[in-house]
Amino acid sequence: MNKRIFLIVLDSMGIGEEPDAAEYGDEGSNTLAAAATSSSFAMPNMQKLGLFNIDGVNCRPKVENPAGAFARMQEASKGKDTTIGHWEIAGIYSPKPLPTYPNGFPEEVIRAFEEKTGRKAICNKPYSGTQVIMDYGREHEETGALIVYTSADSVFQIAANEAVVPVEELYRYCQIARDLLTGEHGVGRVIARPYVGTYPNYTRTANRHDFSLLPPKASMLDQLLEEKYDVIAVGKINDIFAGKGISRFMRTKGNAEGIERTIELTKEDFNGLCFVNLVDFDMLYGHRNDVEGYAKALTYFDQKLPEIMNGLRDDDLLMITADHGCDPITPSTDHSREYTPWVIYGKNVKPGVNLGTRPTFADIAATILDYFNVEQKITGTSLLKHILK
Repeated sequence: MNKRIFLIVLDSMGIGEEPDAAEYGDEGSNTLAAAATSSSFAMPNMQKLGLFNIDGVNCRPKVENPAGAFARMQEASKGKDTTIGHWEIAGIYSPKPLPTYPNGFPEEVIRAFEEKTGRKAICNKPYSGTQVIMDYGREHEETGALIVYTSADSVFQIAANEAVVPVEELYRYCQIARDLLTGEHGVGRVIARPYVGTYPNYTRTANRHDFSLLPPKASMLDQLLEEKYDVIAVGKINDIFAGKGISRFMRTKGNAEGIERTIELTKEDFNGLCFVNLVDFDMLYGHRNDVEGYAKALTYFDQKLPEIMNGLRDDDLLMITADHGCDPITPSTDHSREYTPWVIYGKNVKPGVNLGTRPTFADIAATILDYFNVEQKITGTSLLKHILK
């Protein structure tokens, strides 16, 4: 009989500052609590599973008999970005943060990029993705220069109007940047940021594409694939892991499509892991300090959750977690160093088990490998014996 795990990452849904948050400038951050201040926020299904029973989560009442098992996850790696967070969920510990560029990229990096693309680079500063096209869009369209910018994260982002630089050509420029940015300048992601429109009516399109750094060592995904299990990636998971350890992938254009693909996969007879990233929480709402939008997105996920749960078979597990925070109330529009939730549900899961605070996201990977009887070669401790009936 096939066994399946559905691992869903609610991208950036942190649940409160970690002990070292001050080192990252993130004191007081609590993404879930911030979203819960909105009248649009409602997560009754996650509440029943035990989300608000997790240690330190106080923004909604705890339930007396949670249907799931749950834990508060602390990031052991140094960082607070998507790449390092997902890598740790998959069992890879990162002792050093990926490089960031608060003053822009070095001259030698920009010159090499311009030489290989044949286009000038403009901006080269940390910037809001929506504001940068407002401030540099006309120059880009008049000259054909590429808008290069970064953020507090380890990213090299290239924005271009699809009418000036076709999407496939933008992807080619991103691959050039990815090939250049290794070693000392090995940023976590090179990101294509296409947009459409004319000044001042610009709109970023859903053709974003991430070009990630290759994971530095084997992950849970590699181990599962090696043992002939299916590893299905939904959303930007394939990009985050640079395709490594993945047997099949589906890119999506937002949360709604990601949720629908997940529901469809509950009806498929695969044997292994379905790893899902729902990016809108972070990309559309956290980074834009949009509390209302964040709350509505969480509410929508919660409303669709029963459809995912109803598709589970007797031996399936559903795991819901996050990769970092992105508090939409704090002045910062960047990621925040926060604990994340881990909620586990299935017909064989002991209800109401509080697994406490785990010292690393990698306990998720270790538990998944244990469930599939795969020898663990990654960081982390399996909690399977505490979770299953």
